[in-house]
Amino acid sequence: MDVTQRGAASRRSSTLHHLLRTTAVVVGATGATAGAAYGVLSHQGRWARRNIVIPGWRPFLADGVYLPNGSGPYPTATSTFTGVIRMAMLGDSLAAGLGADLPEQLPGPVLARGLARDRNQPVQLDTFAICGCTSRRLGGQVDAVLLDPPQVAMIMIGANDVTRRTSPRESAKLLGDAVARLRAAGTLVIVGTCPDLGTIRSIPQPLRALAHTSSLTMARLQREAVGRAGGVAVPLAQLLAHDFRTHPDTLFSRDRYHPSSAGYAAACAVLLPAICSALRNGGSSSTANPPSDGP
Repeated sequence: MDVTQRGAASRRSSTLHHLLRTTAVVVGATGATAGAAYGVLSHQGRWARRNIVIPGWRPFLADGVYLPNGSGPYPTATSTFTGVIRMAMLGDSLAAGLGADLPEQLPGPVLARGLARDRNQPVQLDTFAICGCTSRRLGGQVDAVLLDPPQVAMIMIGANDVTRRTSPRESAKLLGDAVARLRAAGTLVIVGTCPDLGTIRSIPQPLRALAHTSSLTMARLQREAVGRAGGVAVPLAQLLAHDFRTHPDTLFSRDRYHPSSAGYAAACAVLLPAICSALRNGGSSSTANPPSDGP
């Protein structure tokens, strides 16, 4: 295992430890019962740490200008295209596309090509997303984006907030603040809310049940905050959890944690209509799909 892989394994170990500690609190046990519960969870955590290891990946980068005919990316610095729509990708590893097999299968390029085709205009993609990012670090990405505000911003964030035990209300507020800043600059904002971590089979029970409940709570609060801030929320957990749960071999990548190219394609299939609709309607709808009845 090289240095990058060891670092990735260490980060995943820390993530699972956070979930373990949170689960021990949630079960509400005391005394000997608490000790027994934590013992079971610790055993599950050790198993999970041996079986969930990111193989040192870094996401591809495929920024540039994409044309309606599907070609691209063309270098932004040398671009002479007119009528270009600028789109920024912000958030965590989902927005960055960790797990995709090829650069053209990253969510950014897939969305940029789809938007260019829908609008019959070139689309310039700029990626600011950072793997491992939480809502507490999203403001730094917004700072960078606002140096030259784009027409559209796509945000995917929340999973790391769940695994690192960030308060859902704090996370949602920080996301809402980020959306409000972008909207104040004239940027349309679409947010893919927290995915359902309970679909990840390599997380054992009862950790997986906690991840499921926490993810839905995070997604609900995110949706409310995004709507108040003037953005458009796309409930990824509601729209995609069934498919990821029933087709894990296809939709998860080799690390069994991040989406595969097919998984990202499924996510883009529900995100792209929201982006296209927001551009047509000026971002007037706060939720692209009916909200779920989660916690």
